[in-house]
Amino acid sequence: MTVEAGQPVLDVRGLKAVFRLGSAEVHAVNGVSFHVRPGELLGVVGESGSGKSVTMLSLLGLLPSPPAELRGGEVLLGGQDLLKLSPRALADIRGARVGFVFQDPMTSLNPVLTVGDQIAEPLIRHKAMRRAAALSRAVELLELVGIPDARARLKAYPHQFSGGMRQRVMIAIALACDPDLLIADEPTTALDVTVQAQIIELIGELRQKLGMAIIWISHDLGVIAEIADRVMVMYGGQVVEEAPVAELFANPRHPYTRALLRTVPSLDGDRPAQLFTIEGQPPILTAAPTACPFRHRCTEAHDQCDCANPVCCAVGAPGHAAAGTGHIVACHRVAADHPREVTHA
Repeated sequence: MTVEAGQPVLDVRGLKAVFRLGSAEVHAVNGVSFHVRPGELLGVVGESGSGKSVTMLSLLGLLPSPPAELRGGEVLLGGQDLLKLSPRALADIRGARVGFVFQDPMTSLNPVLTVGDQIAEPLIRHKAMRRAAALSRAVELLELVGIPDARARLKAYPHQFSGGMRQRVMIAIALACDPDLLIADEPTTALDVTVQAQIIELIGELRQKLGMAIIWISHDLGVIAEIADRVMVMYGGQVVEEAPVAELFANPRHPYTRALLRTVPSLDGDRPAQLFTIEGQPPILTAAPTACPFRHRCTEAHDQCDCANPVCCAVGAPGHAAAGTGHIVACHRVAADHPREVTHA
């Protein structure tokens, strides 16, 4: 399958996922919709428990079932709905058309297989390469991600690599089959600052060289400001704001987004860094939301926030939000001034 010009690589519409825990349910993903276009980097931000990683794992059938259960939506990859595929057909997509870089490479890599065999595996599985050809390609991939003496390192095991090098191996595996989309789930969280910068620079170089779309999940707003084209803010298992990166940082409209940006430490002249925290606790998602999930922590909440869950409305030029290029916000106060609800065809 190929992506037609002007069409998104990935088009997610109304995705819902729950976890069944005995007689109780946790509504972890509540009607999430977004696009990712060829060559674009979408940054996904939000505090722990906001639904970022669960959403992305849902796309590829990587949530354990049970207890996870998808309750609706579409996940269109090149026009094909991944939620309608059989487990075997979906396994053909993972690693081939979509690469995934997980947060902790030490728990993602197999400790008893050599790095070379782990890079070669998707090539043998998806490209039907012979082992010798796959290992030769593995050398090229290790060189691509900046691992020196690549041929000699093929026979090394994950524990023989540093944390940064293991993450580079994970990236090499994710890129092995030239995917249309790369999903990176906080790939620099466990690394020191210097190695983080190297991985971020590497991803940027690979994006320019290969032209793939990227979804980058992160807690680090500074990283997202530097690398993303668009930013999607999640809270309570749903999207509360989405905008081009410069627009979102310059003109955040949702109270949660503004609060989130205020938590970034800043230096003001000779005064010490000012620290800000968001009061209260994240919502308990034991039922489908019938009110704004941020209302109990919001300084701007009013009566309507207790009565209905706000829908995403466009606050930019007409048509831009639906095309994935504008500014959308899910907030009752914003909707009062910008009543154009965003729909996904």
